Amino acid sequence: MKAKDWLIFILLGAIWSSSFMWIKIAVEEIGPITLVAFRVLFGLIFGFAVILVTRQKLSRDLREWLPLLLLGITNVAIPFFLISWGEQVIDSAVAAILDATVPLFAIVIAHLALHDDKITLPKILGLLMGFAGVVVLMSKDLGGSTGSILGQAAVVLASVFYAGSSVYARKSTEAASGIMRSVGPLISSTVVMWLAVPLAESPFRLPQLPITWIALIWLGVLGSGVAFIMMYYLIHAIGPTRTTMVTYLFPLGGVLLGVGFLGEQLTWQLVAGAVLIVASLAVANLQPRKT
Repeated sequence: MKAKDWLIFILLGAIWSSSFMWIKIAVEEIGPITLVAFRVLFGLIFGFAVILVTRQKLSRDLREWLPLLLLGITNVAIPFFLISWGEQVIDSAVAAILDATVPLFAIVIAHLALHDDKITLPKILGLLMGFAGVVVLMSKDLGGSTGSILGQAAVVLASVFYAGSSVYARKSTEAASGIMRSVGPLISSTVVMWLAVPLAESPFRLPQLPITWIALIWLGVLGSGVAFIMMYYLIHAIGPTRTTMVTYLFPLGGVLLGVGFLGEQLTWQLVAGAVLIVASLAVANLQPRKT
């Protein structure tokens, strides 16, 4: 990886690590669908602002737009909703750790979909360790509230959508420009989420607390607009499997912010689950020695 790639990689990890804290803050006042609707809307406004300032021309080829619009559903609307819904009942730190399983699912999906990213013994061991980490993390709530188990399951399902979308994006968005890769998914996700708001969260109410608006703007402009440009750049610069390794940073950032700023409880399951999942990513990416 070049120095530029490393810088973008670290910045993307920092932005997304903080997103779990801001989601937790926002769902204290508004529902998950309203949250995602505002988030993608602010991200889309940012994207159009970039287009206007830089005077970039967008493609008129529908074949370039269709994969991006589909990614707006699979890589934005659905996983954003699942994570936001889950964080209504689970801590932001737990969500951050569970979302770090994205590369593990990407290993399986890439093996099935890509000819140059096949599964290996280290990847199998990493998958088993990662699964053990998820079990340890969820064990705290076994026999207790089913809501917490469902919330954690929703975040894991979001990770599956992220992983599949990253592999699909590599295969289908090579011809699109960086700004198209950011704006395209936000167009379809904005339409879908704002159609869903009156159906699922009626009557619609605007947030009243300033901290909620700060959270929505942060999630929209940085967590969606800026982050998407970075993500799609990395997918094509270093590949989808390496790009999803940005989730290495989620457990550290998510736990520090959740425990430090939101007063969430630091349990042994949280620490052990995080260690197992991060270790699983390291094991899964071990390269065999060349002879």
